[in-house]
Amino acid sequence: MPVRPATLDDLEPLSALLDGYRQFYRQEPNLEGARRFLQARLSRGDSHVLVHEGPQGELQGFVQLYPLLSTVRLAPLWLLNDLFVSPEARRSGVGRALMQAARELAESHGVAHLKLATEITNRTAQALYESLGWQRDTTFYHYGLLFDSQASQG
Repeated sequence: MPVRPATLDDLEPLSALLDGYRQFYRQEPNLEGARRFLQARLSRGDSHVLVHEGPQGELQGFVQLYPLLSTVRLAPLWLLNDLFVSPEARRSGVGRALMQAARELAESHGVAHLKLATEITNRTAQALYESLGWQRDTTFYHYGLLFDSQASQG
């Protein structure tokens, strides 16, 4: 299953996938916002986006990783922030292929630690992650603080 880095040439179909991902998490559709967001990521190179192509070259899914640093580990880590497979491509190995490619990319960059979060009710994703050796964090609570700010737009 062909997984490769996304390019600006993928912007339109990748934007549709990102908009579908956001809607999965109960956000209002915003195809133009998704396009602007991805264009910024791809232009700035501040994340790694991998895409999976189907047999006709159509994009079937993507994974996005953000480089971070761990002070405790004194090493880089990456946040696997987004994984999405189009509904018609689910249960065909696309998610697994994207997750494996994300791991290989991280390892090739000398990163030995990936982190992710998923909804507590997303049992399908949890089963995939656990089948790939991911372990649920039972040591730390994770918190968030949401600002009502325009800074989150870019």
